[in-house]
Amino acid sequence: MLTGTAVALRARHEDDIPILLAELYDDEVTGSRAQGRPWRPTVPGAQDARLLGDNSKDDVVSFSVVSLADDSLVGMATLWGIDTHNRFAHIGLGLLPSARGRGFGTDVVAVMCHYGFVVLGLQRLQIETLADNHAMLRAAERNGFVREGVLRASAWVLGSFADEVVLGALAAEWMGAQPN
Repeated sequence: MLTGTAVALRARHEDDIPILLAELYDDEVTGSRAQGRPWRPTVPGAQDARLLGDNSKDDVVSFSVVSLADDSLVGMATLWGIDTHNRFAHIGLGLLPSARGRGFGTDVVAVMCHYGFVVLGLQRLQIETLADNHAMLRAAERNGFVREGVLRASAWVLGSFADEVVLGALAAEWMGAQPN
């Protein structure tokens, strides 16, 4: 288990899946904003590939996020598109509505940076988020991510195109900013 100051990242448990589906993916608005494909309802009891941990794939690692205060499930985090040759990956996360605004996102990004840079030895991590996702932008920037560009009108979200912001962090910069 990986721990931060407020959260821990652990393997996905089977009983996490119905909660994550109900709170992050069954809602048309949240689901549409969180993924790069059209939203569609999930069949009850279906084994949703987005939430199943698959240790046979080397390019993705999925975590459940739990609060250190009470061990309750507060969201999910994913390191995806892991490229071991170029030592690069993307960070994705989703917090349950009841967990938002409590500083968990900033801590999740910090723990994911530790995992990517220290545990996996990656050189670069990247986050892409909608330009109006101010909470994610703050969480990334508080962890040393730099805005590298805007992909204008690149995401189709519920009937209109939205801008996406690309943020990047390099291992040397991130590790140099960590307290000893």
